[in-house]
Amino acid sequence: MEVQGGGELENASKHEAEAEYHSHDFEWEDLKAKVEADPAFSYHLSPFPGHATTATTSPLPPSSSEAWRSFHRHHASGKFFKERRYLLKEFPELLNSKVCAKILEVGCGNGSTAVSILRSSESVTVFACDCSKDTLEKANEIISSTKGIDIKDRFHPFLMDVSKETFPDWLFCKACQSSLGKAAELLLDPSHHKIRKEHLVFLRENQCCVGGMDFITMIFTLSAIPFDIMPTTIEQCVSVLKPGGLILFRDYGLYDMTMLRFLPHQRVGFREYVRSDGTFSYFFSLDTVRELVHTAGLIELELEYCCINSVNRKNGKKMQRVWVHGKFQKPTS
Repeated sequence: MEVQGGGELENASKHEAEAEYHSHDFEWEDLKAKVEADPAFSYHLSPFPGHATTATTSPLPPSSSEAWRSFHRHHASGKFFKERRYLLKEFPELLNSKVCAKILEVGCGNGSTAVSILRSSESVTVFACDCSKDTLEKANEIISSTKGIDIKDRFHPFLMDVSKETFPDWLFCKACQSSLGKAAELLLDPSHHKIRKEHLVFLRENQCCVGGMDFITMIFTLSAIPFDIMPTTIEQCVSVLKPGGLILFRDYGLYDMTMLRFLPHQRVGFREYVRSDGTFSYFFSLDTVRELVHTAGLIELELEYCCINSVNRKNGKKMQRVWVHGKFQKPTS
């Protein structure tokens, strides 16, 4: 479920885009003070009716997954997303990874992240899931036709809605598969369509994952699902990550320009919004991300706001973008 991150830069040159993505043009605290002092933005700050400010429960609109599939169908040309070369600078571990590293991309969209990773090394293997069959086909088409990349046995896209389904058992290492048994079939509670937490605990405590994923990328993916599903989504990722492996995270940050553009009627929870096309978006604070990853047992290596000034080349309007950048490690013991 790749979302609309960085689309405003698509007309900039690659060099300019990379420079912008890797600078801190303003202080997040200054933006926070400005937003919170402006009455026009007060509806973004107030508690959501019936919900605590921690957003412990916020239902996903029933049509959300289909809305994302529809979104990808409408943008099937592949022009909407640009190759994310900047990620290799943000996450140099991908460039310096060992031979035969295995990477899982959760919510791959049309392959704008995977193509950069595959180009960076001839020995990495990328597993990539998305809820849209159309966008997976487009990703495979784009990557297969990219010069300089041989994807034979290196790119494995598979259909999966991470907000509702569990990873297929073949994604786990072989040692883990033998201990997993029928537990994988029980991970999904058919009566509530949610992952059973007790089974996730089973996975975390009983699987070694010595042959699991070296890296998991979550690039503008977690924000596309409701807050109350996020903990089990991260737990799932931890279950297929080998000890010492990294989750590489980038997503919408609190007070990003996109958040401030939402109207009051589009607000469906605390820091949660639905676009006019039915797609969902959450905006993260550092504290929220920190609590999510610590609860999942991950070690925080990096966590910060990335604050970027970009300019709409059509109308010259300045835009203040905020993303959250993070690196989190699965303990080795």
